[in-house]
Amino acid sequence: MDKSLSEKLKRVVLLVLDVDGVLTDGKIIIDDLGNESKNFNVRDGHGMKLLMRSGVDIVFLTGRRSEVVKHRANELEIKDVYQGVTDKAKMLGEILDARGLSGECVAYMGDDIVDIPVFRMVGFSAAVADALDYVKAESDYVTGKEGGNGAVREICEMILTARGKWGDVTSRYGIRVEE
Repeated sequence: MDKSLSEKLKRVVLLVLDVDGVLTDGKIIIDDLGNESKNFNVRDGHGMKLLMRSGVDIVFLTGRRSEVVKHRANELEIKDVYQGVTDKAKMLGEILDARGLSGECVAYMGDDIVDIPVFRMVGFSAAVADALDYVKAESDYVTGKEGGNGAVREICEMILTARGKWGDVTSRYGIRVEE
């Protein structure tokens, strides 16, 4: 990992995630009755749990409203979920103020144009591999994985590694992956 990237990731105490296109593959399935479903990646979920156990908090910040997102957040024990947000930068400012945090200790993952203003407010920004090109150009890092297919897990492991926690996490499972 690049040293400057590692320095940014060491400071992270809060990971803020867009949902559609980051936690999911961006597809929204709506049946004839109007029931919505989305695909979430179990490895992304486990990565978030590992990160939270290490002391990094997670927030979902999305422009859409969806009961599915509430269910996923509850399943992962993520308490702060902001849905229907039309100005993500303003909302992030409110989140930072409420928590007494500066942007430099926040990581944010996005995939679309609405995420760019948030990228500019945080210490570390990541675009998923299948994000729009101009979004990738604004980010600190572009994941090797696509949204909904392990991109969040990739960032969780990077944060854990930079904070010197990845070896401890892996040793819990009977292996030790060096950082």
